[in-house]
Amino acid sequence: MLKKGSKLYSILTGSCPKCHQESMYVNPNPYVPNHLFKMHERCSHCHTKYKIEPSFFYGSMYVSYAVGIAFAVAAFVISFLFVGASLKTAFIAIVITLVVFLPVIIRLSRNIWINLFIKYDKSWAKKR
Repeated sequence: MLKKGSKLYSILTGSCPKCHQESMYVNPNPYVPNHLFKMHERCSHCHTKYKIEPSFFYGSMYVSYAVGIAFAVAAFVISFLFVGASLKTAFIAIVITLVVFLPVIIRLSRNIWINLFIKYDKSWAKKR
């Protein structure tokens, strides 16, 4: 389902959007607080520069809002409709979900943002 060459692969794995050969992040685990925002300057395979311009990833805050809403709606649907919790409990489930998944939301937002601007290059797969 997730194979190299798709935007979804790059977004979900945090790999280079151009060649999909390595992680854009110094530490692929988003739950290491000191390394949450640390990214490599360039891809070691295709030399794509990740920070295209200063403050490039500020745009990912808009994406982060949408991703956060998606997580909140999922938490509400699961807790209120499937589990049958009260509205108060569903609200608490939303808050807990957003706090627990904050690092994942941040990384997903950055991955989506950069994939809007950089496309996969099939020629890099052939060069390997």
